[in-house]
Amino acid sequence: MRHQKSGRKLGRNSAHRKAMFRNMVTSLFEHGSIRTTDARAKELRKIADRMVTLGKRNTVHARRHAAKTVQDKAILAKIFGEVAEGFAERHGGYTRIIKLGNRRGDNAPVSVIELMPYGAPEQKERKRPVAPKITKRADTPQTKERFDEEAEAPVEAVAEEAVVEEAVAAEAPAEEVAVEEADSGDAAEVADKAEE
Repeated sequence: MRHQKSGRKLGRNSAHRKAMFRNMVTSLFEHGSIRTTDARAKELRKIADRMVTLGKRNTVHARRHAAKTVQDKAILAKIFGEVAEGFAERHGGYTRIIKLGNRRGDNAPVSVIELMPYGAPEQKERKRPVAPKITKRADTPQTKERFDEEAEAPVEAVAEEAVVEEAVAAEAPAEEVAVEEADSGDAAEVADKAEE
């Protein structure tokens, strides 16, 4: 099992693979795009993006690191000049891979790897509408103190209503008692007549 072994071997030893990628990345920056297999294109993308990042740094240290891979001085000057200026506003994603289908001879999947257009990336339009931002409702308390104040207010209102009801009940009993006594007296008379 190849745990933590990144990169494809591509059926070559390390020296052959390294030389192949040096040639491919040089050709990519020279011509702008190259046609190769999917597996090689995916591996080449890592190296090419790294070269652009080194070009954007534009230090002596970065230039020496890039010179280990790109050994053509004219292409190296192009990376640190034209390419670095073109991608100044872009943060990654300097290349793209377009799949072409399968090759006729050995049926290998073939792709074109190319440099992205210079300049800032285009902003995509949203396909779905943006959901409205949720605002805080007026009836939800903001802090605990407000919550306590709001909780106390209804209790006071209920207490005031109870006091008013008691006051009304205290005034009304004289009339209600007389009506109730009259009703109870009628009931007693009806009960006496029923017994006779």
